[in-house]
Amino acid sequence: MNLLALDTSTEYLSLCLQYQGETLSRDWHAQQKHAEMGLPMMQALLAEAGASFKDLDGLALSVGPGSFTGLRIGCGIVQGLAFGLDIPTVGVNTLAAMAADSGAERVLAVLDARMGELYLAGFEKQEDGWREVLSTVVCGPQALPDLPAGEWLGLGSGFTAQPAALTERYGSQLQAVRAECFPHARGVMKLAAVEFAAGRAIAAEQLELLYIRNKVALKTSERVKS
Repeated sequence: MNLLALDTSTEYLSLCLQYQGETLSRDWHAQQKHAEMGLPMMQALLAEAGASFKDLDGLALSVGPGSFTGLRIGCGIVQGLAFGLDIPTVGVNTLAAMAADSGAERVLAVLDARMGELYLAGFEKQEDGWREVLSTVVCGPQALPDLPAGEWLGLGSGFTAQPAALTERYGSQLQAVRAECFPHARGVMKLAAVEFAAGRAIAAEQLELLYIRNKVALKTSERVKS
């Protein structure tokens, strides 16, 4: 399948194209220009591969958690294109996409949620795909949930925003930390491609963003859609 994935959950604009068996990905520091840059950069990436929007079989989007404005812009772009092209979509958890792109087996993905809070989730790679073992939450540094036993790779801007709190809470379980990592569309593509292949894509109007403000932290064995 020819697929295009988009992530606008942070100040970066990230794209990944899977076209005729080849994969291309690009990232830009868009700051607050996702709306202006989104479509032109998508067109440029397609042109680089010798393709156009009409060649696409589906679109994928990082649906959150993340920047409210960025997510809304990304959703608008994907829904508009999907409607116009009459192709299906897949939504992917932003933190799950970070895990899928990490190369690790256990990932604690943490993004700065602003207002002194963090978006956080834990993922473990298993035989049947990525499993969310610490469910996606938003919380303050004094309310960090328990992390399942084992060694974990810490990813994301949360480790820059709240380094002391995260180190104190999880330090003995963190084998390494990559605070500079941000969500890439590559991870979105890895998870979304499986969904498309399994026939679990949805119509554009069914695409929903993930808003988790005030959600209570819970442990879960729910399998990430991957």
